[in-house]
Amino acid sequence: MTSVETLMAILSRYPFAEELRPSDIEKLRSMAYEVPFSKNEIIFHEGDECRVFYLLTSGKVILEIVVGGCTLGIETLGAGDELGWSSMLESDRRYFQARAVERSYALAFEAAELNRACKADTAFGYGLLHHLLGVVARRLQATQMRLVDAYAPTAEQAQLAL
Repeated sequence: MTSVETLMAILSRYPFAEELRPSDIEKLRSMAYEVPFSKNEIIFHEGDECRVFYLLTSGKVILEIVVGGCTLGIETLGAGDELGWSSMLESDRRYFQARAVERSYALAFEAAELNRACKADTAFGYGLLHHLLGVVARRLQATQMRLVDAYAPTAEQAQLAL
């Protein structure tokens, strides 16, 4: 089990906490618990219910989508990256599949508890959700770029089409 001091240091080290006050980091620390993921473990599937939000502390996790029967890697996440932002929407489902590329660890937060804390302390909620909105935007851009790479015609094919 990770000590209180270690959890505080972990949370303070990542961009996830840059806009948060020390009291906010303490609040997060009180909700966090550590979880391991084995190599190739599916952490969640696209469409699964969202109940847990994660902050990766070590290892690598790949976000994937299934398109036309093929699994496409969208983005590889590492220490300090957030996983499961959709849990903050409370009644939504996962938008990606997440799979551990190697042995990985994360701090986990129950979404219901995190949402209650955001509603009870709007400054905390704003800081956290503002940061997560940036994560959503980056994931959208990564998804667009990966789909363009996978499905856009090559220059030669485009010339033949003219």
